[in-house]
Amino acid sequence: MREVMAGPSVAARTLANVLRTSLRPVADRVRLQGSGLRVVREAFDTVGLAPLPRGTRVRAVSESHGYGDVTGLWITAREADPAAGAVLYVHGGGFVFGSLRSHRHLAAAVSQATGLPVLLLDYRLAPEHRFPAAEQDAMAAYRWLLDQGYRSDQLVVAGDSAGGHVIAGLLGGLTRDRAPMPGAGVLFSPFLDLTCARLDERDAAVRDPYIPPARAREAARHYAGELAVDDPRLDVLRGSKRRWPPLLVQVGDAECLLPDSERLAAAVLAAGGHCELQVWPGQVHVFPAFHQLVPEARLAIGHVGSFVRAALAQRAAA
Repeated sequence: MREVMAGPSVAARTLANVLRTSLRPVADRVRLQGSGLRVVREAFDTVGLAPLPRGTRVRAVSESHGYGDVTGLWITAREADPAAGAVLYVHGGGFVFGSLRSHRHLAAAVSQATGLPVLLLDYRLAPEHRFPAAEQDAMAAYRWLLDQGYRSDQLVVAGDSAGGHVIAGLLGGLTRDRAPMPGAGVLFSPFLDLTCARLDERDAAVRDPYIPPARAREAARHYAGELAVDDPRLDVLRGSKRRWPPLLVQVGDAECLLPDSERLAAAVLAAGGHCELQVWPGQVHVFPAFHQLVPEARLAIGHVGSFVRAALAQRAAA
């Protein structure tokens, strides 16, 4: 089901224009390697300076179990109930940057909206750790949450951008293993097609405010490592979606990755599953991360809360 949402507001248009005229020209030039990658990582982490909602509790996690090491942060809003379930959140950053620091504020907003604690995963990044390291870390975290006593139908898996690819890979792995599925999934602007086949055409028609297709291709190659980017093991849009949980996908119509979300929604619906695709006019890549600036971002996170509560209640009743 595709739904076109309201907007864009003055704040959203201003944000897109600022990014288009300031960040996009820099992103067109800076390569994701060597000193360029170090600068990008450090700059991206400054996003994490945004304050967390009052009463938010943050606790470090560093555990080992049979499926691997689990490192991250438990982020729990004041209103959240740890007994009701949990969210596993995989941050974005093109597989090569992003961190616990950069995404704490978004994870805290998700916790506040859903009423659930969020495990923000500190997974291994490329190019130092290539595929399948990130997926292995996500699987280890999911299995660890089950070991903590959560039922699978109490768990929500969520991610943005490249984190959406990791989550889709996790769901694909659970499908192949015939393992228990989570109760719901939420994806913000997922980066799913690592061939980036449609990005240049899309960017030429609607210039992305800050994601250059060339940088997306570079990030995909870093993650793929020795594999070709069209290797079936990296193609999360293929494969069975029959057992996938209900999904909410939120994406802006100003971003070049919009077709990835559309293709995923079509695949899930074709398999008889449920996928709510929300396309927000004028919004930039992972716009919910700007919830402290843009009213539509706050509305989007509110939708996340409503979707998750309804999905988990339906699974519990079933």
